[in-house]
Amino acid sequence: MKKKSRPMLLTLSAMLVLTAALTGCSGKSGTSGTSPETTPKTAQTDNGGTPKAEQPGNPDGTWVLGEKPLEFTAYAHYENTNFPAWESTPAGKWLSENKGVKISMIAAAGAHTQKLSALMASDQLPDMIWTDRNHPDLERLREAGKLVAFDDYLDKYPNLKTWMGDNLNMLRHDDGKLYMFPNWYTSRPAGNAGYVVNKKIYDELGAPPLETTDDLYNYLVKVKEKYGSSVIPFEPHRAKDMQGLGVLYTAFGEGALYTYLNSSMRAVPKDGKLTSVFTDPVFREAQKYIAKLYREKLISQDAFTQTEDQVLEKVMTGRVAVFAGSSPTTMAGDAQPELIKEDPDGGYFMIWPIHKPGLDKNKIYPGTYTSFGWNAAYITTAAKDPEAIFAFLDWYTGPEGMNLQFFGPEGDNWKGFDEEGKPNFTADYDPAEVADIQTKNEPIMFVGNTSYIDPAKYKYMAELPFEEQDWRTKYQQTITWPTQYNVTEFVNLNPPPESEEGIIQTSVDELFLEIYANSVMAKSDEDVDRILDQGNEDLMALGYGKLLEWRTARWQENLKKMNQE
Repeated sequence: MKKKSRPMLLTLSAMLVLTAALTGCSGKSGTSGTSPETTPKTAQTDNGGTPKAEQPGNPDGTWVLGEKPLEFTAYAHYENTNFPAWESTPAGKWLSENKGVKISMIAAAGAHTQKLSALMASDQLPDMIWTDRNHPDLERLREAGKLVAFDDYLDKYPNLKTWMGDNLNMLRHDDGKLYMFPNWYTSRPAGNAGYVVNKKIYDELGAPPLETTDDLYNYLVKVKEKYGSSVIPFEPHRAKDMQGLGVLYTAFGEGALYTYLNSSMRAVPKDGKLTSVFTDPVFREAQKYIAKLYREKLISQDAFTQTEDQVLEKVMTGRVAVFAGSSPTTMAGDAQPELIKEDPDGGYFMIWPIHKPGLDKNKIYPGTYTSFGWNAAYITTAAKDPEAIFAFLDWYTGPEGMNLQFFGPEGDNWKGFDEEGKPNFTADYDPAEVADIQTKNEPIMFVGNTSYIDPAKYKYMAELPFEEQDWRTKYQQTITWPTQYNVTEFVNLNPPPESEEGIIQTSVDELFLEIYANSVMAKSDEDVDRILDQGNEDLMALGYGKLLEWRTARWQENLKKMNQE
């Protein structure tokens, strides 16, 4: 899955979670407390409840939100993604009118690579660029001295440093400096990968066990026998991005991770080294199982070519029996209210991750997460006042900024903070208004703080009966978050694109996907082995071994950094 797609899906899921998350808040009067400073559980404030770091006229010279206007330009370096007009969003409008923060959004009209190249060539860079962490285009800017290092700001504006902790050091460049502000970073498990099951079909088939790979196969066979071509037994989302097929792979090994198949890794750790995926016994066993499902038409036959809209249509209409992927909760969560309108006993539910018989079900991880989230904001030397931009981002990622983005300005839906730094929701809390706020703010949530906002979202949810909780949130709490694995040690394993290893990676990625698809469509177990044997030889001829050596060295460097923390 593309780096950009996954965070946007997860972020969208996080936004939609609140649609019904706090429906039970009416009648619970929130009391105004003190605003948390940067530490999650303690706060030092003035008598008015405003953190000291935000008092006007600070003698230490720190930038203060609202003390003077702040204007800068911002650009989202992703294909088919542009920031909306700043004041068209609730948070942007409020910040513009009340704090003098105005951001001019630069659009690329779908030609993002060409747009940034033109901006670089003309030396008219945006003040802030939002894109993948370690994006090669941003590395080129760093090499040209066009990015601002954040090191001098971290203690003056400590939200990021406090909420990220020592893991922030893992984002430093080889020169020891920090150039990126991560988005949706976290110190707690996060993610939505797993299996969603169609409840109506499941009940009609007698609610059989769905725990092991044998159970799953038998169930899919029953689905096909009863419903024929009208229902897809197993929908793997976008197979070309691994997605649900990658989730199935994790069922065959304790600690087998979805991340091993991603472009940023394409390797399996063994005895301190990163080794070929295609020689991994667990991967081979999984591929034989998947190929069997495909041969017997228990998996979407257009899994490698179908579009996102085609998958969505099937999920929304209930034409899938089991749906798996890196974030199946997004589509299933949208479909849930529509399906139960027609049948209150229908809809979807999630199951504990499938495991091969004999394995420990609590050591199966269908999804992964890192402490750093997915994308990041960079400040360029074009900025007239880079410190002010960083200070704003740091405020935006802190408790007040996150609550503004999720619940609106203080005073209506929330007022003050409890002893743990979570917002106090008022008796006037309006679920429909909050849902609208989140949906409209989602495109400008560019420095999200998962560690803070997830517990805040769940504050009232925990008080509701399970059946009344928001569909996404209850399964995040009970299924997905407990079964996602921290893969922070495997970050930053992409070589520079112009390097020998970077060129090898491009060739390896193209051939890897071709081999992978061929193994899924194999005619027999023997055919799977033949395809993977030949595929591994072909990859090695392209330099796959050299790429694995380079990535092993970087992985070991990561482990040393983490052990020093």
